Amino acid sequence: MLHRFLMVLAVGAGLTLSALSAAHGGDAGSRPLTRAQAYKRAAELSALGRKLFNDPSLSASGRMACATCHDPAHAFGPAAAKPVQYGGRDMKQPGLRAVPSLRYLQAVPQFTEHYFEPEDDGDESIDNGPTGGLTWDGRVDRGRDQAKVPLLSPYEMANESAADVAMKVRKAAYADDLKKVFGNGVFDSSDKTFAAVVEALEAYEQIPADFYPYSSKYDAYLAARVKLSAQEARGLALFNDEAKGNCASCHRSEPDNDGTPPQFTDYGMIAIGVPRNNAIPANADPNDFDLGLCGPLRTDFRDRPDYCGLFRTPSLRNVATRKIFYHNGLAHSLSEAVAFYVERDTKPEKWYPRNNDGSVRKFDDLPSAYQGNINMDPPFGQKPGDTPRLSDAEIDDIVAFLKTLTDGYALGR
Repeated sequence: MLHRFLMVLAVGAGLTLSALSAAHGGDAGSRPLTRAQAYKRAAELSALGRKLFNDPSLSASGRMACATCHDPAHAFGPAAAKPVQYGGRDMKQPGLRAVPSLRYLQAVPQFTEHYFEPEDDGDESIDNGPTGGLTWDGRVDRGRDQAKVPLLSPYEMANESAADVAMKVRKAAYADDLKKVFGNGVFDSSDKTFAAVVEALEAYEQIPADFYPYSSKYDAYLAARVKLSAQEARGLALFNDEAKGNCASCHRSEPDNDGTPPQFTDYGMIAIGVPRNNAIPANADPNDFDLGLCGPLRTDFRDRPDYCGLFRTPSLRNVATRKIFYHNGLAHSLSEAVAFYVERDTKPEKWYPRNNDGSVRKFDDLPSAYQGNINMDPPFGQKPGDTPRLSDAEIDDIVAFLKTLTDGYALGR
């Protein structure tokens, strides 16, 4: 695993041995690093990234680090139960979306409008539509680009420019570490410094033991080292059953054909009609809508009404460590999150507000022009009054199974 991690850093992230040498102050053409030197630099780069990730001085407020919202103790997701986190220069600016986990992003494909699965993973003739990217709306593909988002966001770390970040890093206790890894010229310009910062953050977020350990009970079960309890096994069966939970249609639970552990996502974009969360300050404006793939944070698909309301399917690994669920943080428990899937269409009055005439205002967080984008596959697609596809006891079984996806499982428990 360590060998794979170093190879990812030294090659997979675009860091050839020659490029590594150049970044370290040498001549890429005449003095490339040896493999051992490249591995050493990769380890130094990730160690530097860890320091940056945990440093609140990189924010305009001096109080927000990457780890503030992406808490290592909560699978690099939020520790708080707020639907959105607060930041900005005064730590009072609310975000627009729930903070996702940074774990298990290493296998997410680059965003594409037409995703065809590799031959080893599925039917390569099927166009799966918009897929991939590292954010809820898939607008960035590389870890270093994702790292730029919170550093420069006005409601997160709130730096006005790359120069602001560079100035803070020059004063940091680890400034010499940047010179050691990137060479003395790293502070020659703000752009160089900022590029080094986000590259180091990207490297840190590829450490397997921290970001994709595959150490859950379910991983132990797949390796035949432990058995699931009767309730967990029932939950897994319901999770996979196309006529019941049908969860695995988007949150894949089987290893890939090459043996890669399941990521519990198909990386696709989907609209499920989550109710509007009025606890998000931006939603006080009734005309303001988060349309996911077609805006407002992503701007290149604003003219694609068929993409409005679509968000990337997150991995369910470590989902039991979360206190909020969905892109808008509406649900506050796993049971509530699963119940929405089976009651959205059978008991809409439980989830959506009523109009003045008493009718249910279903799909209230998506303008009517885009409601045709909402998914109707099971367990959706039933009518009000129908028996939900899952009983309360079956929801409990699925929740019990989902808890087996939490990393850090100790054999013998």
